Amino acid sequence: MYARCLQPLLRELLAEFRIVYLTGPRQAGKTTLARSVSRDLGLEYVTLDDQATLASVQSDPHGFVRSLGDKRAVLDEFQYVPALIPAIKEISDRLDPHEKGKFLLTGSADIFRSARTQESLPGHMARLELLPLSVTELYGRPLNVIDYLSAGEFTHVPAASATREDIAGLVLRGGYPEVQSKSRRGRQAWFRSYMEGRLYKDFETLHAARGDYFSKLRALAPWLAGASGNLLKYSNVANDLELDDRLSKRYVEILELMYIVRRVPAWMRGRARRPATRMPKLHYVDTGLACHLLGLRNERQLLGSPHYGGLLESLICMECCKHAAWAEEEVSLWHFRDNRKREVDIVLERGDSRIIGVEVKASASVRREDFKGLAALAEFAGSAFERGVLFYGGHEALPFSFGERRFHALPLGMLLASC
Repeated sequence: MYARCLQPLLRELLAEFRIVYLTGPRQAGKTTLARSVSRDLGLEYVTLDDQATLASVQSDPHGFVRSLGDKRAVLDEFQYVPALIPAIKEISDRLDPHEKGKFLLTGSADIFRSARTQESLPGHMARLELLPLSVTELYGRPLNVIDYLSAGEFTHVPAASATREDIAGLVLRGGYPEVQSKSRRGRQAWFRSYMEGRLYKDFETLHAARGDYFSKLRALAPWLAGASGNLLKYSNVANDLELDDRLSKRYVEILELMYIVRRVPAWMRGRARRPATRMPKLHYVDTGLACHLLGLRNERQLLGSPHYGGLLESLICMECCKHAAWAEEEVSLWHFRDNRKREVDIVLERGDSRIIGVEVKASASVRREDFKGLAALAEFAGSAFERGVLFYGGHEALPFSFGERRFHALPLGMLLASC
């Protein structure tokens, strides 16, 4: 079993909140983590993925919750019974204020953001997001990239010898725990099963899809994989797939609730002065799944593909999302594009509104001109701009000057290195 960096935080929040909601995509490791924590802390484990248990809970959610009595419990795949929310809230309201860790809920759809769920648990619940394995979890490294970039001490750069093929291999495999030890053919069989046995089924079950949603999803999923790392324009989706704008947007929203894709909004200074685009950027949550849908089966194919740059950007963006879940520094993620089409792939906004710009470049070489997007962001952000870095495929950490600004180029291989 892979050590999950989120586990200490999960235990900490269970000691501080009555309810903790652990959410994330199917097969990301939520059940494994929840079972481990339940054994350590003596919580009763109940999975609603079991059809008999599901039917019983659906018939009487209040009765089920009351039947737990004084027990603390894990309710796995909790999103299948939204009617449990008022029942859990009723019990939570009656708890002694000092009683914590009553429920650990897990769900592979973010039910509290869904239109189907009108109720929430304000003040009762902490929310954690468990995404597929980060690169540092895969290799057992201590690096947290958010805290590292926030500290800005680039004189000490974790060193690792990583080839272009090594980096491409990370993009191809992605982070789902079950695919890591499988052969190339075994990975493809797993991804096929994941899409057809889980994604399409869950789309129908969780969101009450009607009509010919299956063929639309089969066309939409690979289209979005090809758009990973790019601006998302719903009219393009609609035109290419012959869907109307409203339906294409709704399907993307559902896929985001299911952690298949993630939309990253455009950053603006003070939320008043706007950049040229308001369009979000689209990222596949798992690049291995995206590669599968695009028919990319080996490093040679991927490196020669027009999609490689976008998928590499998605890998780094999602690495930032994963690390942000357990980082000491609290950040939110954005992207930037001005009216001269100068772009920054990732903008990390700290709690005090200072920002860090992050560019991703597949090439092993880097030039001064590669920092023009970061320079534009610095000009746009003014005093809010703290620093800018460019991840690239080389092996050296290099300082660069652009006007009065200094930036740093950092090797992608540092993700594989020990600090």
